[in-house]
Amino acid sequence: MNYWLFFPELLLVGLAFLLLIADLFLPTSRKHYLAFLGALSLAGVAAAALTLRGEKVSLFSGMFLVDDYALFFKFFFPALGVLVLLASVEYAKKRLTHTGEYYGLILISVLAMMLMTAAGELLTAYISLELLSFSLYIMAAYERDNPKSSEAGLKYILLGAFSSALLLYGISLIYGLAGTTSFEGIGRLVQGGNGPALFLGLALIIAGLGFKLAVVPFHMWAPDVYEGSPLPVTAYLSVASKAAGFALLLRLFATAFAPLMVDWQGVLAGVAAVTMTVGNLVAIQQRNIKRLLAYSAIGQAGYLLLGVVVLSPQAADAILFHLAGYAASNLAAFVAIIAYFNQTGHEDIPDYAGLAERAPFVALTLSIALFSLAGLPFFAGFTTKFYLFLAAAQGGFLWLAALAVLNSLISLYYYLLIVKEMYISPPPPQAGRLPVSILLHGVLGVLLIAVFLIGIYPSPLLTLIQAATRPLFF
Repeated sequence: MNYWLFFPELLLVGLAFLLLIADLFLPTSRKHYLAFLGALSLAGVAAAALTLRGEKVSLFSGMFLVDDYALFFKFFFPALGVLVLLASVEYAKKRLTHTGEYYGLILISVLAMMLMTAAGELLTAYISLELLSFSLYIMAAYERDNPKSSEAGLKYILLGAFSSALLLYGISLIYGLAGTTSFEGIGRLVQGGNGPALFLGLALIIAGLGFKLAVVPFHMWAPDVYEGSPLPVTAYLSVASKAAGFALLLRLFATAFAPLMVDWQGVLAGVAAVTMTVGNLVAIQQRNIKRLLAYSAIGQAGYLLLGVVVLSPQAADAILFHLAGYAASNLAAFVAIIAYFNQTGHEDIPDYAGLAERAPFVALTLSIALFSLAGLPFFAGFTTKFYLFLAAAQGGFLWLAALAVLNSLISLYYYLLIVKEMYISPPPPQAGRLPVSILLHGVLGVLLIAVFLIGIYPSPLLTLIQAATRPLFF
């Protein structure tokens, strides 16, 4: 056994414990140094993953896979973790207690997501998913002085437990039929014949993962949890957990359930259509910006399902490409919201009146991020949606691609409502300029560059993604 293949994961475990130990010795006034220690740790993990480039190994009878697909996410998730850690510093100082444990939980959740994308069988994937879920349950309820945060954590864990039960029952049915939980083993089984128990197991797995991805009709937890969670946690939930869920879903369906494509394709197409439509239509009614972005994230989950419905190499590339563009755009929006909230404590859309006068760079970044999420040209969202919708149309789902375009137009309306408040509505009387930290300005600048680069020069990222998805189909 070559234990070097586990080096990024083992390094991250050690660094997470190091951060928690350091927390015991630092005074409260210096706890924010732990965020920088965590960011350096995640950067080191991403650098360590470089040593695995080009590897394609199956360990423990297929339980753990080392390939370019897993490697892509060993860069992607640490990068998200670094940005969320840095965006959390000022917020955590003002509103969170036990910040060392909070930063440690971010590192542990990154470990869980890395394990999810490297899983080659159902139980490994399930245990990794539960490690991620428990980290997020705690983080959602972390703002103890806020009753909404406790409520968010309670709702999240109750519905999360229900979805885990569905997923585990589906896994048990599949195992009872196949005698294996290996993705490749299941793929060989379903080629030999179909039966009602197999379809029931598949349906339960789709439902269990559907809760984690917040797709309709399994989305009911998302708006309340997004609204009640601390803002950096909401940002993390909206991007990282969704990316991890789709990374697992893509590998699972491409490897295990591809032979049953004719049977589940229509169901997922219907779920995608309803998810994107419900998410965007209900978002119009929201007045709290976190709830609006929660429904926006539901709509984005519908778009991403298009790629799973088609399940071709081009569609897999498009899923990962859109995840990258969505992550940059959504994080940029949330970091701008964090910068505003740190100074005002307000999170309703009318409260953003006159923000362009009070914090011009924050308003500009938020506007660009929202335009990108809507899919306007020159921004990441336009380019990634173009690839995703094109893959759906080429896969024979032209009607679904057309519906996705229509929903993008609907989303532009409610994003423009926020832009209107910032640039057209006058600021409150006697409202002065808002001081924004250099650190948040730096994070916003990095995300803004990413949004533009993905939009106007996508070739390098697409080359990496095409190499990453090759193990799924060849």
